[in-house]
Amino acid sequence: MSQLLINRSPDLKRIRDEGYDVRVKSGHLVVGNIPYVNAAREIKRGTLVSKLNLAGDVTTRPDTHVAYFAGEYPCNRDGSELGKIRHASGPQQLAEGLVVQHSFSAKPLSGGYRDYYDKITTYAAILSGPAEAIDPTVTAKGFPVVQAEADECVFNYIDTASSRAGISMVMMKLEIPKIAIVGLGGTGSYVLDLVAKTPVREIHLFDGDKFLQHNAFRSPGAASIEELQESPKKVIYYRNRYMKMRRGIVAHEYHIDATTVEQLRGMDFVFLCIDGGAVKRLIIKKCEEFGIGFIDVGMGVELVDGSLIGILRVTTSTVKQRDHVEKRVSSLEGDGNDDYSRNIQIPDLNALNATLAVIKWKKLMGFYLDLENEHHSTYTIDGNTVTNDDRP
Repeated sequence: MSQLLINRSPDLKRIRDEGYDVRVKSGHLVVGNIPYVNAAREIKRGTLVSKLNLAGDVTTRPDTHVAYFAGEYPCNRDGSELGKIRHASGPQQLAEGLVVQHSFSAKPLSGGYRDYYDKITTYAAILSGPAEAIDPTVTAKGFPVVQAEADECVFNYIDTASSRAGISMVMMKLEIPKIAIVGLGGTGSYVLDLVAKTPVREIHLFDGDKFLQHNAFRSPGAASIEELQESPKKVIYYRNRYMKMRRGIVAHEYHIDATTVEQLRGMDFVFLCIDGGAVKRLIIKKCEEFGIGFIDVGMGVELVDGSLIGILRVTTSTVKQRDHVEKRVSSLEGDGNDDYSRNIQIPDLNALNATLAVIKWKKLMGFYLDLENEHHSTYTIDGNTVTNDDRP
């Protein structure tokens, strides 16, 4: 990913071709082996770091003139600090394995840098100038060997949203091996839409149904007439959709039942997005047996006097709290009379139900702070209220 991005971006390629030690890590441009002078007038080597602004797999103009630095504070040849570029000092972890100690501000008179070549070479010259004055042979252009590298992440292009927001380290909490989404009806498809944008290594989809015309009106995105005419399996339709963005989406073209429930063994978490019934009871029992945390979602919507009313439910089960599930998950016996099974589903409610479920999962992972630690919550439409229950 790093070298591919460099090859496709003329400014990054120029930096590399001129001999700089350049790579891309977690949405940041990292340039190592930059010579500088420390307070003891010793020549040291440090690392320049810049947030990357991208359009797909190529760079665009930098949106900030600020740069980061890993190393001691750089000084003039006499040991006095380069105070004119000081922005802030103090350890800061930008991403896993990427820690800086300082940030600099060298804003061009034009207001911004033309490209990353302009930005990096400007900062490199400022930092290495005093070192070159002491020893004219030192240089940042060491022409390091460019090694082939393994894929850095599951995405087909770099997650610059996290790096721009400064939350790359927090996002790493979601990099777990395997998640299963059982059922890709309305809510399940929105769960996929949200989870697909996290660094989960594998997302396993389980659903044996076809993607039909009514599904298009309660799922994310827009299906074409041609796609509907093909009547693909839901798992294939969604896998192909999200493969444009990432790898690791595994399609299972069947329902989970007594013959296939063992497929859930080894999952790290399960989103259960199917109607009630004996199969749901089986899955819940097996997830508990396997020691897997899961979230079950559901909604009950009714038409009353020409308007819709209802409740959305998010029921969480972890090793800390499981005994509430039996009473909280509706229609475990599958009498067929609940409104959810009658498919009164609206895309905004499906999306909200999925969002509440994914937020809860992210809380379990430590991504969001969780002060309530509830394992069951409901959202009531007509009163716009959320209730939390069942705490360990």
